[in-house]
Amino acid sequence: MRKEVKLGITAIIAIAILVYGLNFFKNIEMLHPKNTYYVEFADVTGVAESGPVFWSGLQVGIVREMRYNPTHPGYVVVRIETAKNLLIPTGTTAELETEMLGSVRMHLRPNYSSSTCLQPGDTIPGRGNGGLLAAASEKILPAVERMMPKLDSILSSLNRLLADPALANTLHNTERATAHLAATSKQLDALMKTDVTQMADNLTRLSGNMEAMTSKLKDFDFDRLMQNVNSTIEHVELFANRLNDPQGSWGLLLNDAQLYNNLNATAGNAALLLEDLRMRPKRYVHFSIFGRKDKTADGRNWNFSK
Repeated sequence: MRKEVKLGITAIIAIAILVYGLNFFKNIEMLHPKNTYYVEFADVTGVAESGPVFWSGLQVGIVREMRYNPTHPGYVVVRIETAKNLLIPTGTTAELETEMLGSVRMHLRPNYSSSTCLQPGDTIPGRGNGGLLAAASEKILPAVERMMPKLDSILSSLNRLLADPALANTLHNTERATAHLAATSKQLDALMKTDVTQMADNLTRLSGNMEAMTSKLKDFDFDRLMQNVNSTIEHVELFANRLNDPQGSWGLLLNDAQLYNNLNATAGNAALLLEDLRMRPKRYVHFSIFGRKDKTADGRNWNFSK
């Protein structure tokens, strides 16, 4: 065999292997029959050729080609290939779903209520689905738009607050208060190390004294004390009864009105006597340096001076 023939055969085999390998890595099954369908989308952003096509989570085909549809301006036709034995019900739609990481996958949504199936080469209507991101955007973006005026108002108020000199004064006051708190904390630490320790010692001694006193109280004869108290109360009651008894000496002394009147009259006479003694002392007391002559009943004078 000539060298040129061998080189040609080798090149053909290499090209075949290359084509098969490329299609293999594109998930295209070269040796299995397949059906071709067309899907029409208004937007194919994120869709890549050789991308997978899913049916209920199972890959059943791939995206083969995408091209602009001149007969329907604004739409793109996507050619997909599916397994030969896959029967697609009439009314099935294709949906582009955006996943969390931003990748786009095509999902076939079959119409199980249909009794007929699409034929290879038919067009499947397509639609876009933003997935979780779109659902979140639909719910979050309106809420954010409603919040924007409030946020603007809050930011304006915050700017006015930050520009207010009172805030700076408040911060300075807070700094001074923090410094005072630090100084107070140091003083408390010193107090804890000295006075509190001494206080704890005093409390310990007080506790010991209380314990000793409790011990003494425990040994104290309270029964005897109560007997003495009861005896004292009985004597007080007996004394009170005697004072209230009109036949007793104390009762007569306290309850006899005549005795009270006599004592009152005597006190009055004594007061008059003392007053007369104060006003005329010579009537009651006679004193002379040279002595005096006292007259007797018969008129004679007696001199008692020595």
